[in-house]
Amino acid sequence: MGLDEVVILPRLVAGIGFRRATPPAEIVALLHRALGEAGLAPERLAAIATAADRAGEPAIREAAAAFGLIPTGLDASALTAADARVVTRSRRIEASRGIGSVAEAAALACAGPEARLRLPRIASAGATCALAMFEDRPSDDSITA
Repeated sequence: MGLDEVVILPRLVAGIGFRRATPPAEIVALLHRALGEAGLAPERLAAIATAADRAGEPAIREAAAAFGLIPTGLDASALTAADARVVTRSRRIEASRGIGSVAEAAALACAGPEARLRLPRIASAGATCALAMFEDRPSDDSITA
C-alpha cells in the first residue's frame, strides 16, 4: 500500500446496559472480555454508548474513562429505532424499556444505521455489553491520487 492511499478502519462501538449498583471495574472487565471474544484491541474502541438516563452515572463514566472515552447517551427514540437490528430479547428490558437489549441497541444506534453487531450481548452479574461496527467506505473523491 502506498502513502497516497486512504485507510479507513471500521468504527467500533461498545453498547453497555447496567444496573445502578454495578461497580465500574465490573463494566471495564466486561468490556475487555467482549473485545477479547471479538478479537479486537481496546485501542479500536471509538465510543461507549448507553441509555441517556444512565450516561451520567459514575460507574459508566469511570469505565469509559478507563478507555479514554466519555459515555455517549442515547435517548429512547434512538434506542427504539435500532431495536429492529437487535438479536437478543430480554423480557425484563422489553417490559421496562420497550427494546430487546440496551447494550445491542445502544451499540447499533451509536455506530449508525448501517452498522452491524460484531458481538451480540454478553453479560456479567450487573452489566451487559455488545459490540457494533460500521465501516466507512471511502468515496472516489476521498482517495488522494
